[in-house]
Amino acid sequence: MAERHQLGASQGMSNLLKNIGSNWVVTFATVAATYVLTPFLIHKLGTEGYGTWVLITSITGYLGLLILGVPMASVRYFAEHVADGDRQKMNETIGSSMGIYTSMGVVVLIIGAGLFVFFSQGYTIPPTWQSDARLAFALIVLYVSLGFVGILPEGIMMAHHDFIVRNVIVLSVLLLRLGLSLAMLIYFPSLALLAFIQILCLMVDFWASMFLIKRRYKGLSISLGNFSWTVVRRIFSFSLFVLILNLGGLLSFQTDSIVIGAFLDVKQIPFYTVANSFLVYLIQFIVAIAAVLMPIATKLNTEGRTSELKEIFLKWSKISFSLTLFSGLFLIILGPRFIAWWISPSFEAPAGDVLQILMLSGIVFLPVRGVAQPMLMGLGKVVVPTVAFLASGVLNLALSILLVKSIGLRGVAVGTAVPTVLFSLIMLAYTCRVLGVPLLAYIRYVILRALVGAIPLLALLLWLRIGWKVQSFYGLALSGFAAALSFALLWAFFVYRNDPYVQLSSLLRRLRRRVK
Repeated sequence: MAERHQLGASQGMSNLLKNIGSNWVVTFATVAATYVLTPFLIHKLGTEGYGTWVLITSITGYLGLLILGVPMASVRYFAEHVADGDRQKMNETIGSSMGIYTSMGVVVLIIGAGLFVFFSQGYTIPPTWQSDARLAFALIVLYVSLGFVGILPEGIMMAHHDFIVRNVIVLSVLLLRLGLSLAMLIYFPSLALLAFIQILCLMVDFWASMFLIKRRYKGLSISLGNFSWTVVRRIFSFSLFVLILNLGGLLSFQTDSIVIGAFLDVKQIPFYTVANSFLVYLIQFIVAIAAVLMPIATKLNTEGRTSELKEIFLKWSKISFSLTLFSGLFLIILGPRFIAWWISPSFEAPAGDVLQILMLSGIVFLPVRGVAQPMLMGLGKVVVPTVAFLASGVLNLALSILLVKSIGLRGVAVGTAVPTVLFSLIMLAYTCRVLGVPLLAYIRYVILRALVGAIPLLALLLWLRIGWKVQSFYGLALSGFAAALSFALLWAFFVYRNDPYVQLSSLLRRLRRRVK
């Protein structure tokens, strides 16, 4: 019996790693695409054009709140019905979600017209970009509207833990978007064309996913005919809290560009956005874990396997903290030099300062965002995380407005960093209490060894910046390789030595057997 349990746990860990690994592949590909596309757009559009584009996406990003948190709520209930094997309830939830998405898509078009007036009258757009920006704004509103129904297939596939197949589609669409953007904007540097490419790629993603869903999941019906007001009420009882959570996220990470555009100048937006993009993509990297853990937490909770919940929480918190610590230290010390090489030397000081401030808070925030928060959502413990995240977002907005005039971009960064750290500490304490994990036990297992192991890594990075004075691409690449190698050795032989939850030796043995 013990051997069977150990085998099941090993297989479960293997499947979890595969799903999270496929999400990580998508994140790496997204970062690589951004690495290519961001300097291309800045150089083709200029700081005024690119700043206007970021402003458009930031304002229209608030239209996403009209989805009312339904996607996360739907995935939770989809996963519950898949675990129970109840196809009828699954179809009712799909039909009800589709009805909500369609209705809210229409509402987006109406409210988007009002935001168009706000954008046109409330911001000073450079004359050369005014007509193009207005058309792009209208197209992005349409993109958000269509995107509501467009996310339905993703939720269905996530509930079936079909992450690898889903991510193949995402990667294909990502390559399509990158190729179209590079090919078209070389000859036609236009914000409206950039917006049209988003719509085209969304349609390709939706129809490819729908085709696979119909082939893979027999008995599944995607039809408004399965709409149920009872199910809608159940979804909204959970999604209201997700709406508040999403609002907190927008206030925390999407409002900064709006504040800068209002109180400084649209030309200043790219300096902040370039730095913030590192944190955003690190969040996506960690959320790759969250996307898998939330339905897993729902499944384990439904089956009454509470002890496994604690193990997953500790195990993946340590993994998230370790990866965040390594990435954060590298970006804090060598990130400004990378920005200077990647975009322009003129970006090193202003964007570098913002990056360092944001990453200091990110080391605290990301492990909580990637593990604690999704597990609470999967367990249905939604009140504390949503209220805390909303309060964090409101405080972020207030501090950013207060500090932007006195210390500029750094003030906006501080306004983001302080609330996210406070949110993380509150969430960590609450999650430990919900799961019955002593806070000191969490600190001892997740944090202490990792911090000690990071000391030699920190010394190496400081020497590379101050002693070697690394600046060139090859120097940065070699520094990254040296830091990654040091991280791997330190974590393998010290941080994870005799770890009770992650048996590196057994994982390596299984890997060797597969290679043979």
